[in-house]
Amino acid sequence: MDYRWRCQDERGRDIPGDETLFAGQTEAEDWLRDSWQDLLAAGVDRVTLLHGEAEVYGPMSLHAP
Repeated sequence: MDYRWRCQDERGRDIPGDETLFAGQTEAEDWLRDSWQDLLAAGVDRVTLLHGEAEVYGPMSLHAP
């Protein structure tokens, strides 16, 4: 089962797009560390890490606390 990020806007609506799949959780987290600013600029407000369809954690804001 692959990992992926569910991206949502500020109202909690899913933002459709090209879903990148990752073989492991660390790979997914590394990608987010490198890509969060691009996601924020594209209108993503928060993300949730999924393993298959199960939520691993989130939603997590992309904005600074």
